Amino acid sequence: MEKRAKKIAEYLLQIKAIKLQPSNPFTWASGWKSPIYCDNRKTLSFPEVRTYISDSFASLIRELYPDAAVIAGVATGAIAHGALVADNLGLPFIYVRSGAKEHGLGNQIEGYFEPGQEVVVIEDLISTGGSSLSAVKALREAGCKVCGMMAIFTYEFQKAADGFASENCALHTLSNYSVLIETALSTGYIGEKEVETLKLWRVDPSVWGIK
Repeated sequence: MEKRAKKIAEYLLQIKAIKLQPSNPFTWASGWKSPIYCDNRKTLSFPEVRTYISDSFASLIRELYPDAAVIAGVATGAIAHGALVADNLGLPFIYVRSGAKEHGLGNQIEGYFEPGQEVVVIEDLISTGGSSLSAVKALREAGCKVCGMMAIFTYEFQKAADGFASENCALHTLSNYSVLIETALSTGYIGEKEVETLKLWRVDPSVWGIK
């Protein structure tokens, strides 16, 4: 798994799905200052990368959840990845909106499923975990048995870990922030001085960068 996590980190850096700028931080929609920006939608534009990701998800699901009957993607970032994984495994695919539609059938979950089916949820990125766990809640309320969630990458925030634990939902990620920093350092993407800054950010991102 460590080899796979490093390979994913290398891919994300190579295609600039992840950018590290400790000296020139990004501003997230939340207002947080951040030395990292992650856009895993970019992986879809690179066949080698998206195939590796799909194969990695499929391998984990066969290993951990061989009885999974449905794959669910979290809208919008994980719809395509979830569909690729479902196709890889030959399983039905559904996706979960952030909220119910305000027109038509008013669905929050799109696609066909039956209550009681075992579902694995695919996500592209785990930050604080709030929106991801909302999707898990919606599936459970619809009668699905959520086996667990799998994501391409996680910032490894403690808040997310606590949230998944409190909701009794297993979380598996293909790569993570710690491996990314190690990989970026070993490949010369960043230097030793930047590593400390990147580590400090993860401790309390809400106040990092505030003068």
